[in-house]
Amino acid sequence: MNYLKFTQYAYLIAAVLFAVEAFTQYQAGETNKAIIMAIFTFVGVFMFFFRRNYAKKFAERNKKS
Repeated sequence: MNYLKFTQYAYLIAAVLFAVEAFTQYQAGETNKAIIMAIFTFVGVFMFFFRRNYAKKFAERNKKS
């Protein structure tokens, strides 16, 4: 179960990669692809915070029992 602490950072790394790709696509003039990559960036950031919050709740629940 210890690996779950690190999987939340995979979403953050993916979000950074999508943000870089969105920027390069936007600079190349392909705005449709840039918008899609920006949406993936926001989803990745959301999932990072969601997983972090869920992991904290799970850890507190395990401490109580």
